[in-house]
Amino acid sequence: MPFTVLTILAALLVAAFLGYTMLRGRRSDEPTAAYDLRVYREQLAGVDRDLARGVIGQADAERVRTEISRRILAADTQMRGEKAQSGPSSVTSAVAVIAVALVLIGGAWLMYHRIGAAGFPDMPLSERLELAEELRVNRPSQAAAEEQTTPVQPPKLEESYAQLLQKLRDTVAQRPDDLQGHILLAQHETNAGNFKAGYEAQRRVIELSGSEASAEAYSNLAEMMILAAGGYVSPEAEEALRQALERSPDLGPARYYWGQMLAQTGRPDIAYRVWLDTLRSAPAGAPWADAIRSQMDDLAFRAGVFNPPQLPVASPGPTQEDMEAASELTAEERQDMIRGMVNQLSDRLATEGGSPEEWARLIAALGVLGDKERAIGIRDEALSVFAGNDNALQMIAAAAQQAGIAQ
Repeated sequence: MPFTVLTILAALLVAAFLGYTMLRGRRSDEPTAAYDLRVYREQLAGVDRDLARGVIGQADAERVRTEISRRILAADTQMRGEKAQSGPSSVTSAVAVIAVALVLIGGAWLMYHRIGAAGFPDMPLSERLELAEELRVNRPSQAAAEEQTTPVQPPKLEESYAQLLQKLRDTVAQRPDDLQGHILLAQHETNAGNFKAGYEAQRRVIELSGSEASAEAYSNLAEMMILAAGGYVSPEAEEALRQALERSPDLGPARYYWGQMLAQTGRPDIAYRVWLDTLRSAPAGAPWADAIRSQMDDLAFRAGVFNPPQLPVASPGPTQEDMEAASELTAEERQDMIRGMVNQLSDRLATEGGSPEEWARLIAALGVLGDKERAIGIRDEALSVFAGNDNALQMIAAAAQQAGIAQ
């Protein structure tokens, strides 16, 4: 049975219940005072029986009769008033019921046409999956998407940078097999907003790299193509992502765009699981992780997940790349880098707060840097923040002792 017919029948059923309640409630079988009137008459007959049996005297019987008679008159007057105000006529009630039915049916129909899928039959899951696969296979190519996309206005470049970029283009044109030149060209064309030129240079990077092309190279190619198509993941971009994930299944940027492709081709359920798994291992500060978080609620709704888990946001800290870079620095440069990280942690704790471990780490780091006065100030502030928390206070005290500022 079509869904529209079921909707109308459901609305009619609700209207019938409401109409029955309205008619029954507004026109009862008898006025409220009729019951009281019957009780008083039975009491009056009981007085006569008690008088005949000698239970009460003549004087008491007259007094009780008078009181009951007064109540009978009051109940009769009340009953006449209730009859006068017994509710609307049958015509009025029928019109009201019809109006309620029209509002229910018309409202249901209007709501369905606004937010429903009028004209579409019910679709089994198997057909939905087939339709999603057909949509993925037959979606527009990269070139077609670029033709339909409004070109992005490139940012205005400084004259010196524009001259350097043009010089790089000329140099690469003269040296078509220069791998490093194409890498630089792809990066700078993308930075300048020339996404098509960027992914064309990146394609050349992959060609020159051959079998040694990295997962990051393919991921960068896919990203440039997606930017050129206005956020659309074309079949060509999908293939680049596939190559990237075959080489590095945990590569965050590639997994982000892979989930985006799935969401665009009718599989938000799989996209949600991909993004959820990606966020679990996302490093702090990763821009693609922030992009996932900003879209996660909408994707969860589309995937039919109405109680998504709350994932903790990783606190910022040095990455593996940071540690490798630090090993190549001089002692003075490493000291500057450490001081910058300490300042970043200090600023975050001052504005957002943090765990006792982070406060203790900051105090110990300041001690290593020889900034004892600042370490004392941070220690005093931490003691105030975690007052009453014995475990936290022990961590703070241990860090202060390590920093050489124990009280």
